[in-house]
Amino acid sequence: MISPQLIEQFTAIVGPENMITSNAGRLVYSYDATPNYQSMPDAVIAPRNTNEVSSIINLCRQHKIPLVPRGSGTNLAAGTVPSEGGIVLLFKHMNRILELDEENLTVTVQPGVVTLDMIRAVEKKGLFYPPDPSSMKISTIGGNINENSGGLRGLKYGVTRDYVMALEAVLPNGDIIRTGGKLAKDVAGYDLTRLLVGSEGTLAIITEATLKLIPQPETKQTMLALYNSMDAAAKSVSDIIAAKIIPATLEFLDRPTLVAVEDFAKIGLPTDVEAVLLIEQDGPPEIVARDTEQMAEICRREGAVSVQIAATEAEALALTTARRSALSALARLKPTTILEDATVPRSEIARMVKAINEIAEKHQVRIATFGHAGDGNLHPTCPTDARDHDEMERVEAAFADIFAKAIELGGTITGEHGVGMMKAPYLEWKMGPEGIAIMKAIKQAFDPDNIMNPGKIFAKETRKRVVVTQ
Repeated sequence: MISPQLIEQFTAIVGPENMITSNAGRLVYSYDATPNYQSMPDAVIAPRNTNEVSSIINLCRQHKIPLVPRGSGTNLAAGTVPSEGGIVLLFKHMNRILELDEENLTVTVQPGVVTLDMIRAVEKKGLFYPPDPSSMKISTIGGNINENSGGLRGLKYGVTRDYVMALEAVLPNGDIIRTGGKLAKDVAGYDLTRLLVGSEGTLAIITEATLKLIPQPETKQTMLALYNSMDAAAKSVSDIIAAKIIPATLEFLDRPTLVAVEDFAKIGLPTDVEAVLLIEQDGPPEIVARDTEQMAEICRREGAVSVQIAATEAEALALTTARRSALSALARLKPTTILEDATVPRSEIARMVKAINEIAEKHQVRIATFGHAGDGNLHPTCPTDARDHDEMERVEAAFADIFAKAIELGGTITGEHGVGMMKAPYLEWKMGPEGIAIMKAIKQAFDPDNIMNPGKIFAKETRKRVVVTQ
């Protein structure tokens, strides 16, 4: 517990209106969107500027108080759960768009800006910020940067890391640093900007970010391809890329996901097929038309039972919205929903989905799978009930098998959700002991007192890896 004297010192920095110490107030920030992880912070503090962040960190360093930065709490790996108590930092006051630079095609924002609000602001100027996590209506830019968030448009446009040009951050000793700049080229020293992106708040507190923008695409077109074979859907994905077409989105939903989404969205999605591909292309009208027709032909050639091109913008929006609602739809089925993001090379998608289904059968759990087929990022999702301890053990065993299979196929344990606490026991399977050692050395160099989001990324105990064969 933090002493009353320290609470007074923190209050002197930010003002009493920006301190939360009540049980009810702290409870709100004891968990995020990850099931089964919860821990009470000692206090919740909302700084108003970078200097206040620096003062808070200095006080935490002096007294070895853990510090956890938090956006909107949409994290799916328990990365914002204050597992060792301490301070949760909120950025509700640091939520401004500071500059929209149309000459350099950049936008500079504070970490508390909601992702979709920023996207809409730049689109009013005919510009485009491509990263689009499914939580973008409520997620914040600071959270996106800490997790290196992806999204549906990752295949064509990349992820958050590809758009962060410069950062202002406060180090664990209170120093304020600036990295990068509005530059097309900059090879001066180590790339600290990219190091901080995806570091999950374990190295520094980000207080400002300059993001790259691109011209807004002129038009877009959406299509839905239906399959009675997962192999045929996966082959279509590979053939589209082999044809040198890179669609803006190339999404996959299996039958259990389709059933849940249609029940939720009620837009007329088919529920009697094994898989669907939701494909969107954007760009100049003539290229969009050419690519869409070529992709439709590839899908038909590979056995799609139907290929439907959205006739109106409203129809296209309904399809995309339905895909974005997959997690919400599945979450209605059981009290607890565990969603993962194992990622494999796109050529291994069919094998991975088949393995997921076999693993679900082996452990007698229900798993629906959807995700970003174009970049191999799949989201096996298990509706379950945390109160059923036997089933939860089987669910955990099933996901361990899924992670092992993904690595066996040349993939990884997480493509966009981060490691946090949930995946920490499995990280060494991917990185190896040598990789973990160098990461720990970086952490030690930045944060020798281990006050920055402790308990995340690095597991106290690594799980024994069992090679899965199907």
